[in-house]
Amino acid sequence: MESAEIRRRWLSFFEERGHAVVPSASLIADDPTLLLVNAGMVPFKPYFLGETKPPAPRATSVQKCVRTPDIEEVGKTTRHGTFFQMCGNFSFGDYFKEGAIKYAWELLTSSVADGGYGLEPEKLWITVYLDDDEAETIWRDVIGVPAERIQRLGKKDNFWSMGVPGPCGPCSEINYDRGPEFGVEGGPAVNDERYVEIWNLVFMQYERGAGDGKEDFPILGDLPSKNIDTGLGLERLAMILQGVQNMYETDTLRVVMDKATELTGVQYGAAQHTDVSMRVVADHIRTSVMLIGDGVTPGNEGRGYVLRRIMRRAIRNMRLMGATGPVVQDLVDVVINTMGQQYPELVTDRKRIETVALAEEAAFLKAVKGGTNILDTAVTETKAAGGTVLSGDKAFLLHDTWGFPIDLTLEMAAEQGLSVDEPGFRRLMQEQRDRAKADAKAKKTGHADMSAYREIADGSGATEFTGYATNQGESTIVGLLVNGVSAPAASEGDDVEVVLDRTPFYAEGGGQLADQGRIKLDSGAVIVVRDVQQPVPGVSVHKGSVQVGEVTVGASAYAAIDVNRRRAIARAHSATHLTHQALRDALGPTAAQAGSENSPGRFRFDFGSPNAVPGTVLTDVEQKINDVLSRELDVTAEIMSIDEAKKQGAIAEFGEKYGERVRVVTIGDFSKELCGGTHVANTAQLGLVKLLGESSIGSGVRRVEALVGVDAYNFLAKEHTVVAQLQELVKGRPEELPEKIASMLGKLKDAEKEIEKFRAEKVLQAAAGLAENAQDIKGVALVVGTVPDGTGADDLRKLVLDVRGRIQGDRPAVVALFTTANDRPLTVIATNEAARERGLKAGDLVRTAAKTLGGGGGGKPDVAQGGGQNPAAIPDAIAAVERLVVETA
Repeated sequence: MESAEIRRRWLSFFEERGHAVVPSASLIADDPTLLLVNAGMVPFKPYFLGETKPPAPRATSVQKCVRTPDIEEVGKTTRHGTFFQMCGNFSFGDYFKEGAIKYAWELLTSSVADGGYGLEPEKLWITVYLDDDEAETIWRDVIGVPAERIQRLGKKDNFWSMGVPGPCGPCSEINYDRGPEFGVEGGPAVNDERYVEIWNLVFMQYERGAGDGKEDFPILGDLPSKNIDTGLGLERLAMILQGVQNMYETDTLRVVMDKATELTGVQYGAAQHTDVSMRVVADHIRTSVMLIGDGVTPGNEGRGYVLRRIMRRAIRNMRLMGATGPVVQDLVDVVINTMGQQYPELVTDRKRIETVALAEEAAFLKAVKGGTNILDTAVTETKAAGGTVLSGDKAFLLHDTWGFPIDLTLEMAAEQGLSVDEPGFRRLMQEQRDRAKADAKAKKTGHADMSAYREIADGSGATEFTGYATNQGESTIVGLLVNGVSAPAASEGDDVEVVLDRTPFYAEGGGQLADQGRIKLDSGAVIVVRDVQQPVPGVSVHKGSVQVGEVTVGASAYAAIDVNRRRAIARAHSATHLTHQALRDALGPTAAQAGSENSPGRFRFDFGSPNAVPGTVLTDVEQKINDVLSRELDVTAEIMSIDEAKKQGAIAEFGEKYGERVRVVTIGDFSKELCGGTHVANTAQLGLVKLLGESSIGSGVRRVEALVGVDAYNFLAKEHTVVAQLQELVKGRPEELPEKIASMLGKLKDAEKEIEKFRAEKVLQAAAGLAENAQDIKGVALVVGTVPDGTGADDLRKLVLDVRGRIQGDRPAVVALFTTANDRPLTVIATNEAARERGLKAGDLVRTAAKTLGGGGGGKPDVAQGGGQNPAAIPDAIAAVERLVVETA
C-alpha cells in the first residue's frame, strides 16, 4: 500500500466517524517555543492548553513534522530521520479511552477491502502505563487482546506531557511484531527493534506541575475535561504494509535513493559507508523540499539554518559518492513528483522550490571553495608550527561559518597528512547544542507567562475587532495587567496592559504594525496606547501607560485610534499588495512573499528571487504600481471559506496560519490576497508609490523598500532639489547630468591613476638606496625601515620584492618595510631562499611585528603582510624584527 493511500484511508476512516478533517499545518510553527512543527499535536496545542476553544469536539489530521535534534545521526542507522508524517485523531472532551482504543483496533485490523490496513491481530502487542488498569481492561476484555500480549511500562515510556506544567496523561502504544529475523521474542518491553511501535494513544486526564525530565514532576489532579491525542507514524506503517526492512526502503524515500544511484553509479546495499550517504541524501532532500515548500529559505539562523545544514549535508554526501556536477535539480524533482501525490501544492510551487534549492546548491559549492582556502591556511599554519593535528576550534570555525561538514574537513586534512581534533570539535558542537537547549527551555517557561492572558480569555472570550468599520467606539475594560501581573486597578504613571471586550485598535500581525491612540474612561482617566499585541489568539492586549487618573477593571471606556497613523499604515499595506502582484507579473510566481512590514508612509516587502532584480525591471514594476493608482480601483474585503478563496486565485503568504474562514482583500482586477489587515478604500488614496531599491537579505530572498503618499512626495521633492543643485554645479540640463557627471568622474579617475603611477615610481626609486644600505647581521643582509605615509599595500609589496631582488649573490636577505596608510600601520616582509635556510621565515617575522603593532598578519615563508592599530608602535616593531633576526640567524 503506497503512502498516499495510507494517508487517504486514515482521513476517510475518521471523517466517516464524525471527525473534522484538519489540513496539515505549515512546518513553520505558530509557537514561540518551536522552530518547526515536531509533533502531530502541535497545531492543536492551544486547544489542549485551554488558550482557545476547539472548532469541533473531534478532529483528525496527517501533520507534516520535522525533528532535528540529532542531524549527525541521520543515515548511520535506519531509524533516524528528520521529516515524518504523523497521523492523528483528537477528542476534546468527547470520547475517551474506550473510544480511542476501539477506533485504533478497527482501523488497523479491518481488511483492506473494508477500508482498513489489514494487519494480523495476532501480531499486535500493547503497552500501557504501570497503573492504568482501565486501559488494560479495555484491551483485554473489550478488544480481546490476550493478557500475555499486554505489557506495562513506566513513566519514561508510557506517560506523556508537553515538558511544562499543563495537561498530561498515560499512554497506550500499539506495537507490531516483525518476526524472529528482527531479534528475540518477549514483546516491546524486551525488543523494540522487533516489536516496533506504530501508534501511540495519549489519554490526557491529569494536570502536571513543574519539574525536569520525563519523570520528575508532580501530578496536581484531574483535568476538567478529558482529551485524546493519538499519533500513528505514517512511515512506520508504510514500512510494514510495503514489506520492507526500514523506512528508507518505503516508496517516498526509495525513489530518491534510486535517483542518487542513477547520478552516482553507487548501488544501495553495496557498502556500509555509501549506504549511510544514500540515507542522508534521501532523508535530507525530502525534508528540504518540504521546508522550502512551506516557505523556509536557507539562512544562518533559526529554521533557515536547519534547512541550510541538511541541504549541505545532502550535497556533500552526493559528492562523497562520486557526483561531480549539480545534483539538486534531479533529486528535488523526484521528491516533488512523489510527495506531490499527498501535497499538491508542491507541484504548484515546483518552480519556486527548485529556484531556492538550486541557489543554495550554488552557494554551498562557492562556500566549499572559500572554506578550502581557509582550511589550506590552517593546514599550513599547523605544519609550520610542527603540529600534526588540526585544532578542534579550526574545524568548528569551518563548520559553523562556512558550512563545512566535519567529514569534509577530516578527508581534506588527511589528504595533507593531518588528523583533526575531533573530540575538541565535538565538545564545541555540544556546547553550541547546550546553549540552544537552554534557550529553548527558557522559551518554554513562556507558557507560565501566558496564564494571566488565558484567564482573561476564559472569563471574557475573544476581543471583538471593530476597526474595519470604525476608528473609535465604546468598550469595557475586561482585563488589566501591571508589570505582567493581573491587577484590579492601576494609577497615573503605571505601565499597563489593557484588554477590552471590543476595540478599534489593530493588533500587530500579518506584517502590519499596531495602531496607537488613547483609551478614555468615564472617570476622566486616560491611557496612552503605544502598542497592541495578541499573546493569546483572539485576545488583543493594549500596551501603554496611564496618563491621567485611575484605571479599574470593569470600567466603561472609549477607545480611539490615531487616525492619521492608521491611514498612513493602510496606504502602505495596500501598496504592499500592489507591489507583490507587480513583482509576480514581472518575475513569475517564484516572487512569492517571504515577509513584510507596513508602517506609516513606508513599507518593506520580502520575496523569493535567486538573483538581484535589474534596475530596469524595478522601474517597470514601479510604473505598473502607479498606473494602477491612476485607475482608481476599489479595494474590497470579503469573508469566505479557504477553499473558495483558493478557487478565486487568492494568494496566501507562506508560513501564515489560516482558519476555515478567511478574509480576502481584492484590489479591482489587479490583486487578490488573503489578508486580515486594514486598507484604503480606493487606490487613488495612495497618491504615489516610490520604490527606493532592492537588496539581498538571505539566500534566494530579496527585499524591496518603498515610500507611499506624502512620504514618497517628500522624497521626490528632496531629489528634485539635489538635481537642481547638480544642474547649477555642472551647468547642464537634467537629462545631461548622467553624461556630464560620468565624464567628470572619468577624468578624476584618470588623474588618480597618474598620481598613483607617480607615487609608485617615487617609492620604487628608493629601492637601490635601501639595498645598498642593508645591515649585516651575522652574515644576513637586513633591510628594515619606513617609507612615506600613504604608500598602499600593493606598492609596499612591490618595493619590498624589488629590494630583495637587488641583494646580490647567495647572501641571505631579509627585507622588512613599514608605512602608515589610512591611520593604520602596515608592514610587508620578504626573505630569500638563503635566509629561509637559516630559519628566517617571512610569516614568523610578520607575526612578531604585527603583534607589536596591535594587530595580526600572515602569509607564506617567502613573503608575508601584516598590520595593526597603533602607528606609534612602528619603531618598536622594527626593533622586534631586528631582535628576531639576531636570535634566529
